[in-house]
Amino acid sequence: MDVVLGDDWVAPDSTVEKEVRDRRERRGLFSLKQSPLTRKIITFNLIALNVLVAGILYLNSSRDSLASQRAASLVGEVELIADVFEAQIGAGGATVLSTIDQEIEATLAELDLRNAVQVFVFGPQGGLISNAVGSATNLNAELGETENKTIIVDALSKFWTVTTSPFFKPQDTVIPPLQEQLRELVTKSSAGETVVGKGLNADGGAIFTVTTPIVVAGQSVGVVALASASGEINQLVKSERERVLQMFLIATLVSIGLSLVLASTISNPLADLAMAAEVGRRSDRGKVSPARIRIPDLTARPDEIGRLSGALRGMVAALYDRIDSNEQFAADVAHEIKNPLASLRSAVGTMRVAKRDDQREKLLQVIEHDVRRLDRLVSDISNASRLDSELVKEEEETFDLLHMVGNLTEYLGQQASEQGIEFISDLPSEPIMVSGLEGRLAQVFVNLITNAISFCEDGDAIRVWARQRENRVLIVVEDTGPGIPEQALGKVFKRFYSERPEGQFGNNSGLGLSISKQIVEAHGGVIWAENIRPTEADVTSEPLGARFVVGLPL
Repeated sequence: MDVVLGDDWVAPDSTVEKEVRDRRERRGLFSLKQSPLTRKIITFNLIALNVLVAGILYLNSSRDSLASQRAASLVGEVELIADVFEAQIGAGGATVLSTIDQEIEATLAELDLRNAVQVFVFGPQGGLISNAVGSATNLNAELGETENKTIIVDALSKFWTVTTSPFFKPQDTVIPPLQEQLRELVTKSSAGETVVGKGLNADGGAIFTVTTPIVVAGQSVGVVALASASGEINQLVKSERERVLQMFLIATLVSIGLSLVLASTISNPLADLAMAAEVGRRSDRGKVSPARIRIPDLTARPDEIGRLSGALRGMVAALYDRIDSNEQFAADVAHEIKNPLASLRSAVGTMRVAKRDDQREKLLQVIEHDVRRLDRLVSDISNASRLDSELVKEEEETFDLLHMVGNLTEYLGQQASEQGIEFISDLPSEPIMVSGLEGRLAQVFVNLITNAISFCEDGDAIRVWARQRENRVLIVVEDTGPGIPEQALGKVFKRFYSERPEGQFGNNSGLGLSISKQIVEAHGGVIWAENIRPTEADVTSEPLGARFVVGLPL
């Protein structure tokens, strides 16, 4: 894809464009290696997801909830089995202990036990009468075949075991038989209550144990003990965690995919912006590239990258405008300096062959005039060249514009009066506050008023007046001088342009109005010049004077 930026089109086979295109092709759509921003986006998204899943697993109460539910279920089951024994013994009318034991064994053999539970029946003295174990197939059916496949949990458990085995030594623990663990509960249940406890199976896994008495005719004839299936609770918890980890794995893949898409919409355009600046600034040999910097046009994007692209394009355009302006300024300066230098060279050469003293005196006056002209020209050029940087560095402040203009008219009005020029100041009495650089704006009005004085003769008049509008203020400087030639109205604000009477040639550098325009526009205002005519409808009528208008925002 060629980088064609707005109106500044570059040939597709240019060196800059070719290098930008090659870098894009090498980068690809998803470039983790060359894009730190992409890596950060993916990393931070995964960190947030891992913290969330870790918190879920840490705060997960499924184990406790399943344990309490299973304990309540076992209590119901053991009491139901005890009721079955009581009903069978009571219905048979058995009173002999051997007959009761036989009835219990027969009844227990007929029971359909589920979930691989273990049932023990003890006599009144604590001796074991009979025991049975439920079918493990029922347990697998209840848990579900898919829930038994805990691949992720098993892999993590194995990894944890291998990792921690060098630091933790297994302890040899002697686990007593389950019957021995039930003795204490059987003793308590012989007193007529249901007791819930915890035990250990042969593998060291936790199991629940519940005991309840068998009461016939108000007399305890035995105790039923029920033990949960080995590993039942652990298997249920593992299945629950497996589902959480499966969702975590899916969420991780989705997060990575979305992060890559998000990164491609952020990092790739940013890389293009940086790449355009870098390739346009430096060539492969480290020399400044002759081609102009072309910033990709992403202003159609309704986000910060679009704003950044527009801002960079504006900055680059302003930079090249400044470069072009400086080049033109340098050319104008060279041209303006050559004129007095040529006059000096001619006067010096003529002076060498001049014989009469009056000729020498006239040539010395020319030389003196040209030297003053050069000095004034160099000073004005120096001020104009520093103006941009000084306008940026100086801090704006709020001040009374009319007070400043009033002080200038009072001082310059005396100068005009000494030359026989009537000076009229028509300013409102109420202050007008503006924000800007007071000293620089004062320079503007000094230039305009002194310019008007220089074009007026004895008997002419100058009028300075101001009016406030809704969101701006207008300051106008008028004079009754010769006016501005029609062909000069569009040129008076150009650098080094000067339309002066013959007797004033060389007394002005032609930078005053140009500097004034630059200052006014830096304050967000406008300035223009026009002729005062007897009737605005007749543009061919002789002008009655010149008018300069400055408009500043409030």
